[in-house]
Amino acid sequence: MRVSVDPDECVGHGRCYVVAPDVFQPDVLGHCVVIRPEVPEEFETAARQAAAACPEEAISISS
Repeated sequence: MRVSVDPDECVGHGRCYVVAPDVFQPDVLGHCVVIRPEVPEEFETAARQAAAACPEEAISISS
């Protein structure tokens, strides 16, 4: 599974890196940065939960 974040859509709510800190982290402004674009199986559920929690739907998931 792969994840990506649209930086133009992310406004820095921070839900993603709270829910999945092993996949996402904040930059200096609090916007999401993907630290594991290729998500290991053990973090897939958390990554999906983070994507679902994003109010702007800035996180994309692909196979």
